Amino acid sequence: MERAEVLLIGGRAGAGKTTVGWEVSARLRAAGVAHAIIEGDFMGQVHPAPDGDPHRSRITERNLAAVWENFAELGYRRLIYTNTASVLPEATGMVQRVLGADVRVVRVLLTASDTTAGERLAGRELGSELEQELTKSADRARTLDERAPADTVRVVTDGRSVMDIASEVVAATGWLGGPAQGGQSSQSS
Repeated sequence: MERAEVLLIGGRAGAGKTTVGWEVSARLRAAGVAHAIIEGDFMGQVHPAPDGDPHRSRITERNLAAVWENFAELGYRRLIYTNTASVLPEATGMVQRVLGADVRVVRVLLTASDTTAGERLAGRELGSELEQELTKSADRARTLDERAPADTVRVVTDGRSVMDIASEVVAATGWLGGPAQGGQSSQSS
């Protein structure tokens, strides 16, 4: 396999991106499918933002490029990348610059209601940022819903088990042999 493939898992805070990403990885490991996984939210976690880049996109891209280079040198061609906005065109563009313009991109947007996201965030945000995270999560949900490209596979997470959600996400990739249920090569963005 020469061409890189990437599964982009996006969604609002509290949608389950990280948890689902790890379950997808577990399923691929169990099936013997070589892959790497990167939690994209950590690629730009610096303060203050460098060089007046409030979205930290340049440092995120540099870090992703450095990590992917290491994986690619070892022969990995499939990547699971979780990040809130990863399904948006500008994030896809970043991934294409890092993994190559001919990368096969599968976009999955995990959705969750305000109630579900709020419950999940309340369980994990034990510090001073819960209210801020709830507000940002609702704003991001609207942006993602409006701006995600048409080929994005949308997966509802409300009231579903992680294993059930991960099954749907894995099916979208076609990485376990069956036909992909969604997602396409992305030559734009």
